[in-house]
Amino acid sequence: MPRFLKKGDKQFSTEDANMSRLVTKIRWIVESSNARIKTWKYLSHTLPTNQIPFIGDFVRIVCALSNKYAQPLSQCRDVESDQLEAAKMIHLSKMSNTLKEHVETENLLKKKLIWKVASECDFENFPRLDDQELRNITCGVYQMKLASSYIQEYTDEESDIFVHREDSNLLRIKIQSRHTSSKKHQLWIRYNESYIDSWYCLCRAGARVVGACSHVAAVLWYLGKELYKDKSVSYGVRNWENMF
Repeated sequence: MPRFLKKGDKQFSTEDANMSRLVTKIRWIVESSNARIKTWKYLSHTLPTNQIPFIGDFVRIVCALSNKYAQPLSQCRDVESDQLEAAKMIHLSKMSNTLKEHVETENLLKKKLIWKVASECDFENFPRLDDQELRNITCGVYQMKLASSYIQEYTDEESDIFVHREDSNLLRIKIQSRHTSSKKHQLWIRYNESYIDSWYCLCRAGARVVGACSHVAAVLWYLGKELYKDKSVSYGVRNWENMF
């Protein structure tokens, strides 16, 4: 089961966020299996207690029919690749978030004068990222599917990307929440010319290192891939303000 946020906390610890990501990585196949079973009308409703002795047999019959005649819910095209991905995620789940520790130790959240507004020339050394490299960072595709809608909010407003005055490879970004119009998530990204070194976001799951949250993924997608593309392209949700 995914970890639950403790009462009074606003963010999962790195360990809890990592473990929850391991669960959500494979949870969809379990939920899809349950959904397939519930396509049978009898099993889609709450059953009376007098049916308990028979439910197990009915589920086994339905599962046998599904296995025989239904399409597989998942097809493994590359066993070795999947095993490597799983091994990587398990290894990452045991690691700490060094950038989170740095942000907290140096109190970077409250220090304002050490940051300057970024310009495009500040991103000349930002590594170029293709789709595969982005998937390697996020450990999946879900976050990448949300990236364009987050970036649409960013491109419609003034820049909220800042560069550390003494460490040009450390960025601080504020990105609009998709759920609350008055809320912005704050995150940090450290990189070098070759790869993304670390990341940390203040959202609930932002401390994890097994993949990245949607806010970090959106920024990486934009700075690493989309920044130098056609600026007239609309990302994600359409901005209807331009229609009036």
